[in-house]
Amino acid sequence: MEARLTPAQAWERLREGNLRFIGGTSDHPNQDANRRASLVQDQHPFAVIFGCSDSRLAAEIIFDVGLGDVFVVRTAGHVIDDAVLGTLEYSVSILNIPLIMVLGHDSCGAVTASVNSFNSGEMPNGFVRDLVERILPSVITANRAGTTDVNGCVVEHVKQTTERMVDSSKIVADAVEEGRTAVIGVTYRLAEGRAELVSGFGNVE
Repeated sequence: MEARLTPAQAWERLREGNLRFIGGTSDHPNQDANRRASLVQDQHPFAVIFGCSDSRLAAEIIFDVGLGDVFVVRTAGHVIDDAVLGTLEYSVSILNIPLIMVLGHDSCGAVTASVNSFNSGEMPNGFVRDLVERILPSVITANRAGTTDVNGCVVEHVKQTTERMVDSSKIVADAVEEGRTAVIGVTYRLAEGRAELVSGFGNVE
């Protein structure tokens, strides 16, 4: 078993992997039969990546990691619900993961739908409405600050999601307060493949 990383070390490892991905020099680590066999009994991921379900946002690829490295949670527009919070609390309290990343991206369809609803006053049908209702507070906050474009609203939604996670979960908040875990917000640029830090709770320096 690898030594447990600090939140800062976990973020650095993800940043290094992202730089390799951007430069076309990915190592594709921990993806062979030996790694698979070593994980049969347990797992020790060093980061949680809570990201959008978008097919262009494959976490293990853009951060150049492999089997057992990251604990991935995905919903459209990285929308938080009780199941997501329970999963994140499990990652902190049971798996002792030192870093939770909220990962948004430009041209996000869920955020685009929310911006369109904000501008038109019309809500979508079905359960897509539930997604839009959960994202709209971020769109409203962005608009009050003068940000009306989708990508700017994505950044605000990432920030709001990190805040809501810490506000909603005492387990996560306590882990951050004690320095065991950090929660960071990151946005991903589809064209260049770059992940950029935009917010955070806890020390990742």
